Amino acid sequence: MRTLYLDCAMGAAGDMLCGALLGLLPDPQKALAELNAIGLPGVTMALEAAEKCGIRGYHFRVLVNGEEEDEHLHDHHHDHDHDHHHHHTTVADIQHLVRHHMTLPPAVAEDVLAVFGAIAEAESRVHGQPVEQIHFHEVGTMDALADVTAACYLLHALSPDKVAASPVHVGSGTVRCAHGVLPVPAPATAELLRGVPIYGGAIEGELCTPTGAALLAHFVREFGPLPPMTMDAVGYGMGQKDFPQANCLRAMLGEDGEDGDTVTALACNLDDMTAEDVAFAMERLYDAGAVEAYTVAATMKKGRPGLVLHALCRPGDEQAVASAMLRHTATIGVRCQAMTRYTLQRQTGTVATPWGDVGYKRSYGWGVEKRKWEHDDLAAIARREGMTLNEVRAAAERAEESGK
Repeated sequence: MRTLYLDCAMGAAGDMLCGALLGLLPDPQKALAELNAIGLPGVTMALEAAEKCGIRGYHFRVLVNGEEEDEHLHDHHHDHDHDHHHHHTTVADIQHLVRHHMTLPPAVAEDVLAVFGAIAEAESRVHGQPVEQIHFHEVGTMDALADVTAACYLLHALSPDKVAASPVHVGSGTVRCAHGVLPVPAPATAELLRGVPIYGGAIEGELCTPTGAALLAHFVREFGPLPPMTMDAVGYGMGQKDFPQANCLRAMLGEDGEDGDTVTALACNLDDMTAEDVAFAMERLYDAGAVEAYTVAATMKKGRPGLVLHALCRPGDEQAVASAMLRHTATIGVRCQAMTRYTLQRQTGTVATPWGDVGYKRSYGWGVEKRKWEHDDLAAIARREGMTLNEVRAAAERAEESGK
């Protein structure tokens, strides 16, 4: 199984995670150019070689209108008691930016909104204000939005089967925020890390920021020691401050050696729902954590035609998916069964044709190799150039052969 493991021995911040993920890619600068083409207003992302305690890695920098803000030193997230020298941004403003000003794959956009929504909810609980009234400081928010967007984009590009992480070192002592001096972890960070194993230590300062905590809580499925794995790539994302211990987040990508992964299969019978209602219910199952959802035609009581709705999810997500299935369908019962799933390893990439890039997905393992061209890329070129899909597909295959 393709596994991404995040070593958070020095905590986690958005910039550190982005630097580590970029370090896993064969061409970090190409990925950086893609990130800068997303269209985040006033934001420029940069990648610099950096060194901590003799270890080489990357420092991911975000410039907002030419200005850089240190995520570890400033509280980006303010409630209604804000100063009047800067414009402040609401959750609705963030949603508008992501949906209407940025060019993102839909799945990446949804992850970005989910992570920022979690930050807003944490701030809401801390300050006792409705989420709609939570305000974000302009420069800090754009910095955090850039970190979150880049991390979500890179995780989708790497497309691991599983994301795991070590327990999170949060630091110790206090941190100075807009509201005054607060204990480490800062209250919003502590809210975001509910259910995540954390620890303090001799290092004084804030090691885990709200942005880092929100990204870990959203993407990481397992927290624990490094599993047995064959590593393909290692990336180091450097923090801005210097400590006696190397201030970096280490990302390791490889195969964890498992013969199969465990999934939970859920199913229910449906004979009184419209096709539109079933499609909506399947969307909600994915939102609840399903990794796969599908229907199978079946004959129900009294010979009536119906459907069996199936969903697969990871261990730990059963209750959320079952709850969504009960809530959004007409069923009164859900069946649940643990099973082993055997999957091929997956890899994504692009090839350059005379008319533009065409993406592909490659699956391999178990003595099998498969490849599928991205239909949207093929179709876009075919429409624009007046070609058939087969002609574009053949051009992509020729380009791939010539590039080997």
